[in-house]
Amino acid sequence: MDSASARRSLITVGILPFLFGTEVVSIYAQVSKPYVEQALAQASRDVPSRQYQLQEFLLKRIPQLPVPATPASWSAEEERIRKHVLDDLVYHGWPRDWIDAAPQFEEMGIIETTHGYRIHKLRFEVVPGFHSTALLYEPTKIVGRVPAILNLLGHEPDGIGVEYEQKRCINFAKRGIIALDLEFIGFGELANPGNAHDFASQLNLVGSNALGLFYLSMRRGLDYLSGLQQVDTSRIGVTGLSGGGWQTVMLSALDPRVAVAVEVAGIGSRESNLTHPVDTDETEEDAPDLMQQQDYPELIALRAPRPTMEIHNGADSCCFRAPLVKPYIYDQVKPFFQLYGAPDNLAWSENLYPGTHNYQLENRNQAYRFFSTYFKLPLLDGEIYSDDEIRTPQELSIGVPADNLTFVTLARHLAKQIHHESPSTDSEARQAWTKAERQKLKSVVRYEPVSIVRALRVDNDRAFDFRTLSYRFDFSNELSANGILLREEAAPEDAAATIVLDDKGYKAATNRVTQYLDRGEQVLALDLFFNGDLLPDRGSWELLTDSSGARPLGLEAAQLVAIARWLHSTTGKPVQVETVGIRNQVIALTAAAIAPEDFSLVTSANGMKTLSYLIDTPVPFRSAPELFCLDLYRHFDINTLEALAAPTKIVALSSLR
Repeated sequence: MDSASARRSLITVGILPFLFGTEVVSIYAQVSKPYVEQALAQASRDVPSRQYQLQEFLLKRIPQLPVPATPASWSAEEERIRKHVLDDLVYHGWPRDWIDAAPQFEEMGIIETTHGYRIHKLRFEVVPGFHSTALLYEPTKIVGRVPAILNLLGHEPDGIGVEYEQKRCINFAKRGIIALDLEFIGFGELANPGNAHDFASQLNLVGSNALGLFYLSMRRGLDYLSGLQQVDTSRIGVTGLSGGGWQTVMLSALDPRVAVAVEVAGIGSRESNLTHPVDTDETEEDAPDLMQQQDYPELIALRAPRPTMEIHNGADSCCFRAPLVKPYIYDQVKPFFQLYGAPDNLAWSENLYPGTHNYQLENRNQAYRFFSTYFKLPLLDGEIYSDDEIRTPQELSIGVPADNLTFVTLARHLAKQIHHESPSTDSEARQAWTKAERQKLKSVVRYEPVSIVRALRVDNDRAFDFRTLSYRFDFSNELSANGILLREEAAPEDAAATIVLDDKGYKAATNRVTQYLDRGEQVLALDLFFNGDLLPDRGSWELLTDSSGARPLGLEAAQLVAIARWLHSTTGKPVQVETVGIRNQVIALTAAAIAPEDFSLVTSANGMKTLSYLIDTPVPFRSAPELFCLDLYRHFDINTLEALAAPTKIVALSSLR
């Protein structure tokens, strides 16, 4: 008998419990736990570049810009793309009566000035119960119908009270242009914690694309301007910096009413975003499926031949630096404007002074000249001094209702309308339900099966009385996962095996792994992609993946199924899975619901009883990114996933709620 077997025999016959009065497993674990912890803490010596792998995976999904033959053919394609993006993506899951509602703007006060303009304080409804604010800068003398410009903000703590925004709107008004300045959700007077942009993904979870709320907010401003009697609807413009630049592109590309657009440091392309992922780090910019069939260069192409200026900063301190994005969002889009015989209608400006993230004087002057040229106004060259007219955010405050909805509370409201169908007790009806729901689940998580093309042995070790073998699993979609297979020396190679997944990575799974080793079983401590050591650096890669049309949850579930099949072929025994945390709980349940034949048992610790926990808590997106899968809670919950996983046995060791 070897030392390990002898030690176990000593324990199991009761000598140590008799001597010390403790549980067998806990005594043995005290001996082996430090060695297990050390083995798991040693990172694999062959961890592939997660970022490179994902870059390659996503680069292959980038849509190619079409090559239109005639203006007529591209104009028709523009209409098709707009309809697709609006109907299938932006408005996905939103009630039609909310989408079609007329703008509801309420006058909340007027600031009169002696400088040729007045400021109207406005409050408006984005969707029922969700209000936002705006300032209308109106020239005091208006003759006939005049141009109007919608000013859209980015991530400015002061919101519509920010200095550069005031100066621009004042200058427009002094030159006879009506300027409407919209608050950006999450900032200014909408800076409620529940409006933090990470919580926008709560809406995706319940089946309403969060992009829709952002779009409806900016579109309401355009609706309002278009309805003003004094506005020349053929001369409506849009402009904004950063998040406001992104809004400018989205609105002006998808709504033909925008005659002239000036975007400032608001977008890049998939290529630039993938090589510089910190550029695009917001849930709305990388909304689900937004870049699956089109990219931002294509959205700019939808502007052709309407006048469009792109202003980017040479040394931008935030994002979308001019030299990095110009080849994609300007150079390759120029031919679309040339097609209409209007190459100058797409203009480019690189700001060098100060060259950082800004909409300061040089950039404002560029915008003034561009708008005046295409609005057929006297050339607006230079800014009218207005420093002494800048007001504090408090002076410009408007106010929203105390019970104003937020991303979180709106998601809770929508969640109350969700009903999950329970499977029938009738055998035939249950089979039909299972087949239909399983197919729906595959569609929701965009499940695409993968196979292991290489299970590379990259490291091994011996510690105490067990051995380890580290693997890199390379899949057919060119992504990978890492795992460490641990087995006691005395255990046979075909001993029962359990896969352990921990939300903190397998390095944190010491306790679970030790328990299985001490029972004479073998265990595969595993990190799927987006987890543990396989979490890519720099940027929100889950957002970029989601926007490309893939779903992180589907990718992870496919990896788990493939590894379970590999482990079964290695041991010949049914495969068990134990998870710690809510992320891997749902990944494992999704995998078992799709391929129940590959799992005998799924055990979860610190899991959820219901997906509504994500909304009720609430859990921010970056804490569990794959769980905020579009439509997941709309169609499924923990109990429905468990029902789909039958006959796999499901055990909850502990639940958060």
